[in-house]
Amino acid sequence: MALVLLPGLNNLIEDISEEKKLPAQVVETALREALLKGYERYRRTLYLGINDNPFEEEYFSNFDIGLDIEQEGYRVLASKIIVEEVESEDHQIALSEVMQVAEDAQAGDTVVLDVTPEKEEFGRMAAATTKQVLSQKLRDQQRRMIQEEFADLEDPVLTARVIRFERQSVIMAVSSGLGRPEVEAELPRRDQLPNDNYRANATFKVFLKEVSEVPRRGPQLFVSRANAGLVVYLFENEVPEIQEGSVRIVAVAREANPPTRSVGPRTKVAVDSIEREVDPVGACIGARGSRIQQVVNELRGEKIDVIRWSSDPVQYICNSLSPARVEMVRLVDPEGQHAHVLVPPDQLSLAIGREGQNVRLAARLTGWKIDIKNSQEYDQTAEDAIVTELISQREEEEALQKEAEDRLAAEQAARAEEDARLRELYPLPEDDEEQDPEQFQETEDELASEEQNVVNNSNEEDSQESYVEGELNSDEDRTR
Repeated sequence: MALVLLPGLNNLIEDISEEKKLPAQVVETALREALLKGYERYRRTLYLGINDNPFEEEYFSNFDIGLDIEQEGYRVLASKIIVEEVESEDHQIALSEVMQVAEDAQAGDTVVLDVTPEKEEFGRMAAATTKQVLSQKLRDQQRRMIQEEFADLEDPVLTARVIRFERQSVIMAVSSGLGRPEVEAELPRRDQLPNDNYRANATFKVFLKEVSEVPRRGPQLFVSRANAGLVVYLFENEVPEIQEGSVRIVAVAREANPPTRSVGPRTKVAVDSIEREVDPVGACIGARGSRIQQVVNELRGEKIDVIRWSSDPVQYICNSLSPARVEMVRLVDPEGQHAHVLVPPDQLSLAIGREGQNVRLAARLTGWKIDIKNSQEYDQTAEDAIVTELISQREEEEALQKEAEDRLAAEQAARAEEDARLRELYPLPEDDEEQDPEQFQETEDELASEEQNVVNNSNEEDSQESYVEGELNSDEDRTR
């Protein structure tokens, strides 16, 4: 068959490579796969209306496309096995036919033949299939490169530009580095900030949340403005002491999307200093609040509390409730990390915060369950009785959970033991390769004896049935 010409093939590959930001080899591979799918569609259309589809799923696995870049064309090639008698013309070729060209050919060898159809016969449906598959393959390659490019990104914070809106999500353009092409990323509703104004072409700092595989869409980038990692990144960029290592961020508690509109976004950051002479809180705030103001501006006015971390839980809890003034902290259940915090009446609402936001963030930051109490109305005896009952309930729940875990572990161990016993009696094929020949013979003897017992039992049952049948027949004769 003659070469099927594709005028402008070189320019086509170069244009697609430049437009899609893909290597030329990737475009050529996608084009070969698309042309092969088009040929497959062409072959299937020949049988439409004649009979059912005669082609199995892997029927065309021995076919390939040979691109000729210099002559700008392609050929359809088929790998066929040389046989004495041909059963499948697409997969086999007669030895006598091959020997007319190559006298040294032997049965079992493989030859590659040109089976290219005429361009006029290729058909409009096959051409449409080729175009559709090519577009799909190029999209798949783009997404695969996106996944590889962003999966191991060292810097998870990117500069994003708003492109368009889809339902409640914002589609943004992001780039992994200088000179790299922009790709689309999705900013879901739950990861947006209420104070942000997402207008077209507006730029924001976003946190690369994940690169995940979405059904029917391939690898997708998901970014976030609400992730606590964005706050950490902004502080690292604004505070030189954090970059040098003399100040470290220990914990971050963030509520970027409060339950109601009346409560604004708020973040608490716990910092510590490696060097005694360095004030970690002052370093993060900066002279006249210049450093923290840059972070606040990037987060569109989000309120940020920077507190000092302490290894002492009492002091750490006191600091976490800033700006409220605390009189006393009682660790009523250190094992269960439960604390009572006593504050003056005028500090009660400040310590709790609007809709409980301040104490909620303090609990997340410290990892302790914090109960705010009025210091003037606090009854220690009654509170201790309540706490004692709570401790007993917690211990009972922990005991039940441990009992359930032990029971589950025992069941798994028993199941594993039973599986091991069954594998000894009925080894799997992969076990047979590693099994000792003598042990294998013993297992065969055991199976043979079991089969013989089954046969003997069945014979006995047959004889008993015959005896009962004979008795019934004799009773009928007597009755007659």
